[in-house]
Amino acid sequence: MSVLIVIPARYASTRYPGKPLATLRGADGSEKSLIHRSWDAAMAVSGVDRVVVATDDDRIRTAAEGFGAEVVMTSSECVNGTERCAEAHAALGGGYEIVVNLQGDAPLTPAWFIEDLVAGLRADPSAEIATPVLRSTGAMLNDLWADRRAGRVGATTVVFAANGHGLYFSKEVIPFTTNTYDAHEPTPVFHHVGVYAYRPDALAAYPGWDMGPLERLEALEQLRFLERGRPVLCVEVEARGREFWELNNPEDIPRLQNMMARMNIA
Repeated sequence: MSVLIVIPARYASTRYPGKPLATLRGADGSEKSLIHRSWDAAMAVSGVDRVVVATDDDRIRTAAEGFGAEVVMTSSECVNGTERCAEAHAALGGGYEIVVNLQGDAPLTPAWFIEDLVAGLRADPSAEIATPVLRSTGAMLNDLWADRRAGRVGATTVVFAANGHGLYFSKEVIPFTTNTYDAHEPTPVFHHVGVYAYRPDALAAYPGWDMGPLERLEALEQLRFLERGRPVLCVEVEARGREFWELNNPEDIPRLQNMMARMNIA
């Protein structure tokens, strides 16, 4: 089953303009752009037939081609990464059986997250889209709460049914809990990892669906599937000792660099 990874990247982010070109310093002191590190993460995934960067900005195209990436230019009218992936897949002529959206702000995504994600979608024929979820430790949950207390729009959390199908995704911390947890203790809160795997028919249909009220409120693209009654499979992945966080705000750069130093990621 052929797999395409698309890394959607736009320069004109409202919260963080130019984010794909922000640099992250590795454990060895070397600096690479966020889009470069996301490309490296994609290239480490096994069982993938092709990886492309999808952008509407010449600055990102130039930077990506500079480190050897294949680039697909897409419209500035795409409102989110899923729409950009749909346009990129069509521009490449389609034909891939699974399209993975590895968003360009998640350079610490381990290869097995994506490998498990693809395997999960293959195993559930009722699902049209799948996304990884990671059970939060007490330390991660404290970071989520800290972002909310500081008024920062940070990571996304999710609740899902017994069959793994998503019930709701939110930038608030869900489900509600007043319990306290030790740093390494598992909690009932699942961190949504911002990666998606789509079946091509659902991906092609997505840009034609109207944005619903929940997607508008939360600015979470996967809610368009839920608001259409389309099942979103949540595939639980294991950290295996790796730390994970996405770069949502400029304040996240030191956090990611510290994680990279602790994990000895160059």
